[in-house]
Amino acid sequence: MTAIPQERRVVTAIPGPKSVELQARRLAAVAAGVGSTLPVFTARAGGGIIEDVDGNRLIDLGSGIAVTSVGASAEAVVRRASAQLADFTHTCFMVTPYEGYVEVCEQLAELTPGDHAKKSALFNSGAEAVENAVKIARAYTKRTAVVVFDHGYHGRTNLTMGMTAKNMPYKQGFGPFAPEVYRVPVAYGYRWPTGAENAGAEASAQAIDLINKQIGAENVAAIVIEPVLGEGGFIEPAKGFLPAVAQFAKDHGIVFVADEIQSGFCRTGQWFACEDEGIVPDLITTAKGIAGGLPLSAVTGRAEIMDAAHAGGLGGTYGGNPVACAGALGAIETMRELDLNGKAKRIESVMKGRLAEMQAKLPNGDIIGDIRGRGAMIAIELVRSGTTEPDPQAAAALAKACHAEGVLVLTCGTYGNVLRFLPPLVIGEDLLNEALDVIEQAFATV
Repeated sequence: MTAIPQERRVVTAIPGPKSVELQARRLAAVAAGVGSTLPVFTARAGGGIIEDVDGNRLIDLGSGIAVTSVGASAEAVVRRASAQLADFTHTCFMVTPYEGYVEVCEQLAELTPGDHAKKSALFNSGAEAVENAVKIARAYTKRTAVVVFDHGYHGRTNLTMGMTAKNMPYKQGFGPFAPEVYRVPVAYGYRWPTGAENAGAEASAQAIDLINKQIGAENVAAIVIEPVLGEGGFIEPAKGFLPAVAQFAKDHGIVFVADEIQSGFCRTGQWFACEDEGIVPDLITTAKGIAGGLPLSAVTGRAEIMDAAHAGGLGGTYGGNPVACAGALGAIETMRELDLNGKAKRIESVMKGRLAEMQAKLPNGDIIGDIRGRGAMIAIELVRSGTTEPDPQAAAALAKACHAEGVLVLTCGTYGNVLRFLPPLVIGEDLLNEALDVIEQAFATV
């Protein structure tokens, strides 16, 4: 494993000539529907840096969409996955099992909220985890309806597209979608009509009223929500919202599912974001940060719910692949040893402080309508000056300006107007501050 110098370096245009050449090959061979935020081709990555084929080093504020929280070449992930790779790559856990799968499930039982008996099942992707959580909830409750929320994102498979709120680019032209999915309001404080201070109580009352009137609580198998909504714009539901919805689920025998695919594994400064208000979900779905970049996901939950599906009803050829399980054990080892929850909290402190300064001192600072998020899951919502009208053009222009200077940032949000920051939790503070300098300069040019 080669250590990558932890410094920004821009030696060509972004993208450079070798990336441009590779992009031409990509356009000829890769389906057009697979997009890229920035067509620079990676040669190596680690810590807070992505080095491209032209020798540029970009500061990484994306972590492969919250995946490489421990860095893209973490020593423990590489060591454990390499050892497993040499032993065997696959047997299929459903044919002949192996210890790594069991050990990951034991770690999940220990780390996830609640002291009840827990079991897990492992899969490949976040969408697969969500689909299986719905299957398990339906098997347990003998009900069919699934409740999801405005601005929610749950995946790109047929069922999870139906569960996802945003049409473009996730759903357009891909229907019809799976039935028995119902959407209710979420407490989006910045945009709540009567103010953020009322959002928690009012949105939960509205959601519960709609469930009772339009579906019937007795027909609901699962309520599925991201404790911090990811693609929808890094929305933290206003305080009181999640506890009220979780209590309603408990009172009516509904399985409460926390989708922690983007927010889990130290990303928000806690092992899981639902811990912030003391939520103990019945089921929790994880992926992204779980395995240091290797494809792995999980559903973890109350043993009696997890055991509701009949033998053979859960699984998949690659689910819980042994190399990915080894990577997960390495990622968890790194999170513990380096106290990445503490690192995430420090990132929040630095980023929110600097972003608030920008908002206050920049001539165009009022286009930052909201600064929000927790840990290393921070966002700014961009609006037209003097209004709360979403400004996706500003978000795109800022991202482009950052990319040109060697800082990789991502956008998101139902309205496309949110700049989101997901740095690796191992990023150096000097590098983080340098990235924020570039962001501040980008604001001055937009």
